[in-house]
Amino acid sequence: MSTVLTEADVAALSVAKIVDARGTGCPGPLLEAKKAMPGVAVGEVLELWSSDPQTKADVEAWSGKVGHGFLGAAPAQGYERVLIRRAK
Repeated sequence: MSTVLTEADVAALSVAKIVDARGTGCPGPLLEAKKAMPGVAVGEVLELWSSDPQTKADVEAWSGKVGHGFLGAAPAQGYERVLIRRAK
């Protein structure tokens, strides 16, 4: 089950990189996150912006499969901010 983050939760995180995949349909946002992850150091957070409602579940499943930390998602104006901590 996905974690819903508040603005305060997100503000407390130090985000290393933001990937804007708004307007991209599945599987685009997940592919953008995968492509961006090598540019984030282990332990740092990647923030993915997506307007596709399936992205949160896709990223959560992928993160669990590959070992990254899915931190949750925060609602924004017409999109979600999905946060992942790189673990390896």
